[in-house]
Formats: sequence, structure tokens, C-alpha cells
Amino acid sequence: MDIYFYNEASAQKLGWEPSWFGATRFNDDLIENIKKFQSSKGLTPDGMCGPTTYRRIYTERQENILKFMPNNKSNKDSFIVYNAEYFDIEWPKVKLWFEGDGLKLRKGFRRIFHKRDPKFFVCHWDVCLSSESCFKVLQNRGLSVHFLIDNDGTIYQTMDMNDVAYHAGSKKWNDLSLGVEISNAYYPKHQDWYVKQGLGERPIISDAVVHGERLKPFTGFYPQQLEAFKALAKAVNKATGIPLKAPLDRSKNTNTTVSKKCAEGRFEGFISHYHLTSRKIDCAGLDLKKLLKEI
Repeated sequence: MDIYFYNEASAQKLGWEPSWFGATRFNDDLIENIKKFQSSKGLTPDGMCGPTTYRRIYTERQENILKFMPNNKSNKDSFIVYNAEYFDIEWPKVKLWFEGDGLKLRKGFRRIFHKRDPKFFVCHWDVCLSSESCFKVLQNRGLSVHFLIDNDGTIYQTMDMNDVAYHAGSKKWNDLSLGVEISNAYYPKHQDWYVKQGLGERPIISDAVVHGERLKPFTGFYPQQLEAFKALAKAVNKATGIPLKAPLDRSKNTNTTVSKKCAEGRFEGFISHYHLTSRKIDCAGLDLKKLLKEI
């Protein structure tokens, strides 16, 4: 068997890089380093990164992900993580799950041991007062989401984007997607709380229509949350290839009801939860076409 060809094919299929084993190319050094790694883990040292070897190296990278952070990180640099690799994001306030002030999921998600190819990104609002309170609710319910955007625009990544979060409502949708919970308590009665926290009043959305019905006035998102979302969308697009597209209606505006293509898992792009099911109304009033066009 051609070991060089095997490793190149394995890397393409599973999603690893020679750098994971301290090599720069698919050459003899890589083969020797794989053998050393295999020996250290009690595996047959054949120099080929098959599924078992990949599972071991992937798990090790996840458990020690902090030490693989690019060493050129400064106070202005931020990253998100996909398949145990770091990707730049043009936003200063990002907290990863393994950092001291991050939000780390302990249940309610599924680890994937091959490179996942997500097709769409689902936007939710959390109907909570903050990302921290949303995170607690998710964990108590055995649910999860890849990202949360707090009131001040801080982005929390709670898990590797390669893993499956339980957020979209069905296994099919979860397997195909990524998701974000954008903090928004929804009901205008909570405006006083936001003001007391020094956040100021939220904009009120009074003309939103979803599933053919006009909603009662509700709180919208802060400008800093929308800017954070755009930065996140741009970084997710760069990392995963999910297109910067939204579901459109016949007038080429952001669709305001269930999209058959989304519900069937055939859409690639950024959607709101209501595009998947008539049981949801989030994120009504969020003009995804406009936001994505501004990126």
C-alpha cells in the first residue's frame, strides 16, 4: 500500500492536517511522527492515520485545544474553532469554551470523529435576559448551541463547530447545521431591567410578520449584537464554506415563513428558526438578506 497516498486520502476524508503530528507535508517525517504517536497510544505503528488513529489525535487536540491556539494572538485577535482548528474572526469580544470566562457545555451535544460539513446556520433568540442565563436553561434541558451572542455583543462559542448541537428540533436539522442564540428577552416588560444594567432600552419591533401573522410589538436586537452576528457569519463562512445567503420569497426579500427547501435540508446558507418549522417565530424581524449583504 502507498502510505503517502493513504494519508493524503485520509486527511481529505477525515479533516486532519500534517501539522497535527508535527509535520509540514505528506512525507517521511509525517509517517515517522504518526508511528511515534501510535506507539505512545498503544496502537500498531504503521504510519497510517486511519479512523482509530484519527480518533485518538482528534480527542487529544480537543482536550488540549488551548495549547494549539496560534502563538501570534494579541489582545485584538479573536478566533472561532472548527474541527480542532482556529479561524480568525473580526470581532474583539469572543470567548471560547475552554477559556476561564467561557461557557463550556457538559451535555446535550454529540461529538463527531470525522470532518463534518454543515450546510446551514440557524438563528435563534433565547427569550432570556443574558447569554449566561440562556446557557443554564439549555444545560438544564439537555440542549445546546454552538454560539451565543450576549447583550453587549460578546460572542460565546460553547463547542467545536464540528460537533453536533441539539438546537434545531430534529436530528436531521441538527446534523446539517450550526446555531446561535442571540440574547433577547422578547417581551417589552423587560426594558427596565436592561436600563438598570446600563445597556439602554432595546429597539421595539412593531411591524414583524411571520407565518402570515403580524406579531405584537417585541424587543429587537441591540446594534452591537447585529454587528457581532455579521462578524460571526463572515468567520463561519470562511471556516466552513456555508454561503452568505438567506431564504428569499418570490419578491426576493427575506422569507417570513417556513421554507420548504430549508425544512427538507436542501438549503445552504443562514436561516432563522421559523424557516424550519411553523412552531417557531424566532428570529422574526431579522432581515438576514440585508445583514449578510452588509458583510
